[in-house]
Amino acid sequence: MPPERKLIAVIDDDATIRKSLERVLHASGYRCESFASAEEFLLVASVCRAACVVADIGLDGMSGLELALHPKVVDLGLPVILMTGSPDPMFEIPAREIGAAFLFKPFTSEQLLEAIVDTAGAPIADGAP
Repeated sequence: MPPERKLIAVIDDDATIRKSLERVLHASGYRCESFASAEEFLLVASVCRAACVVADIGLDGMSGLELALHPKVVDLGLPVILMTGSPDPMFEIPAREIGAAFLFKPFTSEQLLEAIVDTAGAPIADGAP
């Protein structure tokens, strides 16, 4: 049986962004599950076994920052990478204060993968042959 690849949960209300990130992650050896909202992710957060979450800050409904601070995410110890297309540095300060990795859109595939590897590790689960 092949080793299990780590799952990255992608949360963005823009379907084009979700699809683009899914392609990059799959091509890099990760599994990916994407969600249109933080609320949608929270419904399955305890069972999906994500290695980390990549979330837009400016989501409809609960923001990515609120998601990163949500008790369920905190209790699961899920590392969070926040991303935004807004040039406002006021988004970055709270993200850094809670220890979340932070990316400004547009970012390169390399920047995304570097943040994921730094946050969740390589695509293959630890201890895999």
